[in-house]
Amino acid sequence: MTDPILRTRGLSLWYGTHQALKSVSLDMPEHQVTALIGPSGCGKSTFLKTLDRMNELVPNVRVEGEALYRGRSIFDPQVDVTWLRRQVGMVFQKPNPFPMSIYDNIAYGPRTHGVRNREKLDAIVEGALTGAAIWDEVKDRLKKSALSLSGGQQQRICIARALAVRPDVLLMDEATSALDPISTSKIEDLITELKRDYTIVIVTHNMQQATRISDRCAFFLQGELVEHGETTKLFSMPEDKRTEDYITGRFG
Repeated sequence: MTDPILRTRGLSLWYGTHQALKSVSLDMPEHQVTALIGPSGCGKSTFLKTLDRMNELVPNVRVEGEALYRGRSIFDPQVDVTWLRRQVGMVFQKPNPFPMSIYDNIAYGPRTHGVRNREKLDAIVEGALTGAAIWDEVKDRLKKSALSLSGGQQQRICIARALAVRPDVLLMDEATSALDPISTSKIEDLITELKRDYTIVIVTHNMQQATRISDRCAFFLQGELVEHGETTKLFSMPEDKRTEDYITGRFG
């Protein structure tokens, strides 16, 4: 296994008195797709959002344990959250482009980080849209509102927006669940392409999707990490009865 770029050790999280994560230890290797699977409310999205400290936006959250990015604790008081979220980008379940032009959506992050030069911005925008496999579809309408695009195109705009700040890791929370099968297929192909340059962690409800695009899989249940390992092995020879029951459809 390649070195983990993200690693948690004994990670627990509470929303008020409700414990959403129970001592989760997981390695997420570089240039691989790690899929988090499990029934609704099992903690997989909470775990994902902890990796770029998104959960801190929720009141009464308490975290214990370790989460490391390239060996450094992301909870270290000296870690700048803006810096962390630049390294670890997030794409959400519902496409959420900003109500502005396609160009400005992609240029937003780089501008925030101080890029002002128009030629540089043009190159970043084209590179990010190409990386998200949507450049050819939008290159002649960059001034049009991103909200005028279809759902699948909007989601690829959101992926391009995340890529524009050159992250190291891409977190994707059910990024295809709101999309039609053709758009889903395009984004799955895109994820397979992107792992050459990025490390990707996805949350998915879709077992077939997990088997199609992930290298490693982690099964969550009631806030606990039940089992994790290579996707082919986890699906063909699960070690825990609960994993077997879930992937064969006995519950979930």
